[in-house]
Amino acid sequence: MLRFLYHTPLGRLLLRPLCSRAVSRLCGRYLDSPLSRPLIAPFVRKNGIRLEDFFSDGFRCFNDCFARRIRPELRPVDPSPDALVAPCDGLLSVYPIQKGTVILAKQSVYTINDLLGGDPAASRFEGGACLVFRLCVNHYHRYCYPDGGRLVRSAFIPGELHTVRPIALEEIPVFVRNCREYALLETDHLGTVAQIEVGAMLVGKIHNHPAPERFERGDEKGMFLYGGSTVILLIEPGRIYIPEVAFALSAEESEIPVCMGERIADLADAVERPA
Repeated sequence: MLRFLYHTPLGRLLLRPLCSRAVSRLCGRYLDSPLSRPLIAPFVRKNGIRLEDFFSDGFRCFNDCFARRIRPELRPVDPSPDALVAPCDGLLSVYPIQKGTVILAKQSVYTINDLLGGDPAASRFEGGACLVFRLCVNHYHRYCYPDGGRLVRSAFIPGELHTVRPIALEEIPVFVRNCREYALLETDHLGTVAQIEVGAMLVGKIHNHPAPERFERGDEKGMFLYGGSTVILLIEPGRIYIPEVAFALSAEESEIPVCMGERIADLADAVERPA
């Protein structure tokens, strides 16, 4: 179905209303209502979800199930100050930021300035790294802060709601067309970090909690409601060490499964780089 929608003239015509925020809001109202409860059992079965791993008493609607909270012992957060941790469950790809752009698979090109809606802080990430975490419907859909610190500023950027699956990335610059919310974070160990949450088809709602005066690594930042979604981290140059093999895997379109709180990279000053 997605190939038809994104790769044929008729499909692209039908795609336009499906990617609108109005359709997403309509679907969201249904999935937030008790009428959606019959969807829960087949969703759990199809995706092999172990409800005993979650706080799961009394789901009022489908989105209560979709945004269920996991038991904290199942997502321990690496406490080392030398670690960059994953902000969410998902499939990780990493890309260098060169000349203000990120080149993804299929030669899709995104400028950091566009990702951040023209925020002047975009230039801080030149020569750094872009980490893309793609969440599928079976993933845990809450996300956290990757380090302790404070919020500098945040903004919501309205847009469309395309799927974030690779088939759409081949045709459309999804990450700069979709609704998204970004936060500039001044962190304890990583300098300035941009954390971007990208909505996707039938995900009109990115729910971020009000930022406290100070947050700690692993504190819950927010959640997505129904659908596949993406979290993006932009890291300044010289802050973390990512082995070349990780960039090579991403260039070959191989995604790395990760869990929220898991150590995914080391601080640059904490590792001895290979000669």
